[in-house]
Amino acid sequence: MRKSVIAGNWKMHMTCAETRAFAATFRPLIAELPDDREVVIAPPFTAIPTLSRHLAGTGVAIAAQNVHWDEKGAYTGMISATMLAEHGVSHTIVGHSEPRKYFCESDEQINLRARTAQRHGLIPILCVGESLDQREAGETERVIHRQIEQGLEDVDPGQLIVAYEPIWAIGTGKTCPAQEANRVCALIRGWVGHGDVIVQYGGSVNPATIDDLMAQSDIDGVLVGGASLDAEGFARIANYQVPARV
Repeated sequence: MRKSVIAGNWKMHMTCAETRAFAATFRPLIAELPDDREVVIAPPFTAIPTLSRHLAGTGVAIAAQNVHWDEKGAYTGMISATMLAEHGVSHTIVGHSEPRKYFCESDEQINLRARTAQRHGLIPILCVGESLDQREAGETERVIHRQIEQGLEDVDPGQLIVAYEPIWAIGTGKTCPAQEANRVCALIRGWVGHGDVIVQYGGSVNPATIDDLMAQSDIDGVLVGGASLDAEGFARIANYQVPARV
C-alpha cells in the first residue's frame, strides 16, 4: 500500500524565531502520528537548519522549496543539492506554479532540477497543474500530460512524488472537488507509468477538506500552502481521519 505524504510549503513565510515557535507547538501534536503517513515541511532556506534542529527525532522530513541543477557556479540567489543535503534536507519541490509563473521556469529546467535532486539522494516533489483558462478550454489533460512527459525524462519514478496543483485553486480558497482531483491524480499515475508513485493533491487544502480528499483512492497525500503555517491546523491535516485504504 502506498504511504501518504503530507507536505507543507511555507513559501516566503516564517523567520527562524517563528519557526521555533511553530515547532514547539507542532511537535507534541504529531507525537502519535499513524504509521501509514509521512510529514514533510518545506521552510524558507534560512529556516531549514532551525526547523531541522527543533523537529529532530519526530520523523518529520525537511524539504527545500527549489534546487539548482548545478553543483556550484555563478548563480546568484540559487542553492545546490549538496548545500541542502548538508542540513538534512531529504526532499525538494520542483516545478511549483509560482516559479513557473514569476521566473518563467521551463519544463526542461524543471527536469534538470528533478534529475539533479535524485542524483544527490533528494526526492523531488514535481508540481503539475493547469490554469483556469486551460481548464475551461478543456486542456487539463493535455497540459498536465506534457508537464509529466517533459518534466520526468530520465527521472526515476520510484524516488519521486508528483503533486497535482490546479493553479486556479492555489491560494484562492477554491478547492477542486475531491472526485475530480482523484480523477486527475489517477491519470497522472498512469502517465508516470509506475503504480507505486506517490501522487498528492494541492490547492487550498485545509482542515475542513482534508478528510474527504484523503478518502479518495488515488490521492496519496497533499501539498499544503497557507494552511501549513498554522501549527495546530497543519497538525490536524497530518492527523486526517478516514477509514484505512486497502
